[in-house]
Amino acid sequence: MLKKMGWWEEINLIVWGPSSKLLCEDAELQEYIEKMQQEGISIFACKACADMYDVSPQLEKLNIDVKFMGEPLSEYLQKDYKVITF
Repeated sequence: MLKKMGWWEEINLIVWGPSSKLLCEDAELQEYIEKMQQEGISIFACKACADMYDVSPQLEKLNIDVKFMGEPLSEYLQKDYKVITF
């Protein structure tokens, strides 16, 4: 909704750690991810985390871009992106 309303031009969601595994197991979360993707939100998952939980292929089937996210996150922080964590 935030992107649809034009409040933010670009929204990226990064899935880290055990959330990667949870996302693969929870159909309700998967529905939320699909809705976010339909709104134009980019969804990424940290490859190191996903590999640690052996869920990279499952995340990719959910159309999530699985890649090493340390450098991209560092760039977001250096470019003064607004970061919300939970």
